[in-house]
Amino acid sequence: MPVEPYARIMTTTQGIEVEHVGRSFGDVHAVRDASFIAEPGTVTALIGPNGSGKTTLMLMLASLLRPDTGTIRIGGFDPSENTAEVRSLLGWMPDVLGSWSSLSVRTTLEITGRLYRLDKAASAARAHELLALVGLEHLAGQPTRVLSRGQKQRLSLARALVHDPSILLLDEPASGLDPAARADLRTLVRRLASEGKTVLVSSHVLAELDEMADGAVYIGAGVTASTETMAATRSTLRSWRIKATDGAALETALVASGIAPADIGRDRTELLVALEGETAASELLAKLVSSGVLVSTFAPAVGDLEHTFLDLSKGSNR
Repeated sequence: MPVEPYARIMTTTQGIEVEHVGRSFGDVHAVRDASFIAEPGTVTALIGPNGSGKTTLMLMLASLLRPDTGTIRIGGFDPSENTAEVRSLLGWMPDVLGSWSSLSVRTTLEITGRLYRLDKAASAARAHELLALVGLEHLAGQPTRVLSRGQKQRLSLARALVHDPSILLLDEPASGLDPAARADLRTLVRRLASEGKTVLVSSHVLAELDEMADGAVYIGAGVTASTETMAATRSTLRSWRIKATDGAALETALVASGIAPADIGRDRTELLVALEGETAASELLAKLVSSGVLVSTFAPAVGDLEHTFLDLSKGSNR
């Protein structure tokens, strides 16, 4: 998944617009200067280290915190001034969402629908649809207190989707999910984006984001990375995993291609080589194939988002 920068000059959109937003808590500057755009029909990853301001930024987008500086537009509306309009457009899935422990899963969704002003019949129909969508049909009549962490995450996602919002904020949606449920989540998120929804996902599981996101916003120390900074990570040194049917022949071919023996690492049956950007990787692969080496694996050692995260976290491009 190529990482496309979203921190750029603002344009009008019915998705999410953030321009020079800041928020402090006393002397603590949680968000200093955040600017980005997330467009309809896309999944945007929000990444950054712990304490970088991701949660505070998400809370401001969800209309739960007012920014001190800058502007936010959700579907064209200001969350602070047009809160009702924003909440009608927005589906918010926080990292941890409490539930009414004595109510059943089905009743929880029906009540959530009523809170969004769906009538009784529409709420019941929507609850039935969402139970199937998130795989909780077999637990529909059970009280929410019996749900596991992963099942509560599924319920939280269903609650965010009750009113069929056009914009989704998902904070750690894969937390607690098993591998099969994570795969289902990726498929669902991509489907929602294909329907024209704007999806912003914050997660520490970068491999998951790599498989579902169209672009990324990086925030560190409360500041979002610029377009130029994001783009520059594509050309920084990055390890590639290479494997061939004949390991000795592969190593010989790498040295013949200009890779110093000291720069060739090993990880089990694979060799690791640091290269600057995809062009360098393509050129090396072409040389190996031309030399007759039967290459079976040639891929980045880490995903695009993890590489971006690690590179920017080190401050190498700031």
